[in-house]
Amino acid sequence: MRTLSLFFLLLLAALLSSCITEDMANNTPTGNFETCWKLIDEHYCFFDYKNKEYGLDWAAVRERYRQGVTDNMRSEQLFEVLRRMTAELRDGHVNLSAAHDVARYGAWFDDFPMNFSDSLVRRYLGRSEDFRVGSGLRYRVLSDNVGYIRCASFASPLGSGNLQEMMRALAMCDGLIVDVRSNGGGLLTSAEQLASLFINEPTTRSYMQHKRGPRHDDFSPMEAIRIKPFKGLRWQKPVCILTNRRIFSAANSFVMFLKGLSRVTIIGDRTGGGAGLPFTSELPNGWTLRFSASPMYDSEMRMTEMGIDPDMKVDISSADYARSIDTIIETARQRIREAKKTSH
Repeated sequence: MRTLSLFFLLLLAALLSSCITEDMANNTPTGNFETCWKLIDEHYCFFDYKNKEYGLDWAAVRERYRQGVTDNMRSEQLFEVLRRMTAELRDGHVNLSAAHDVARYGAWFDDFPMNFSDSLVRRYLGRSEDFRVGSGLRYRVLSDNVGYIRCASFASPLGSGNLQEMMRALAMCDGLIVDVRSNGGGLLTSAEQLASLFINEPTTRSYMQHKRGPRHDDFSPMEAIRIKPFKGLRWQKPVCILTNRRIFSAANSFVMFLKGLSRVTIIGDRTGGGAGLPFTSELPNGWTLRFSASPMYDSEMRMTEMGIDPDMKVDISSADYARSIDTIIETARQRIREAKKTSH
């Protein structure tokens, strides 16, 4: 009896192994191409949206690029084909990582003015002893009693203690400037945490869906993302958020959370977008593929994948730059001065 049971266990293991082998693509240029295309086809979340925006047809993309793939091509040649194919998605969250290079899409910011300068920001922050630092946030009170916060990344947790100290230091200011220009994202929880400084009651500021099937329209119902008020000092006066095209992912979400709220003015350029949480997988040859799989929407259930428009479109002028003046910061300061006059 034990021998018979062992036979059936071995037979079952063999059958399971054959099923797994059949489902795995061959580690050939053709197999890697098909795996890359299929992973995106079944899990990417913006096909319908991007078809409406610029006519993306993923099936047609496969047919076009498949013609350039042969099993005797070099890995560098295959990488170039996949790089060009994934660029058709026009998504900064799409990356293909190999040992020799990383394929990434950068036209969402490369084709637009920078509208940001580290040297100009240093002029406003002053010397090291002129500003404070907490969890990566740099802040100070400017000469006209306007608070300035520079948030360059959401890569780390902000910490409620650090935020409380920052709010205490800036509490007497007439208004606040939050500069998130060129913030490429990071932790969504950090973006929510910073946004909570400007929320007085639990509020739905975004929605999310999850991909749950292989069809392009297989999504879960909308799930509300509610921002809870910060448990400490919160900002009640005018605030200006500075934006440019290099704002992406979690930083795009931060702008999305606060866009449209009273006392909040978005100043600068359109954000870079990136409103999808990424999914990571691996091709048979070991290359890592990353792309957007869970779409996020604003409080009105509108897509922000291609960016968020500012309330006031402002560029840094050449004349101001030559005089070491940041036009966008100065516009925000003027906005706060005008708000102060109106309130009196």
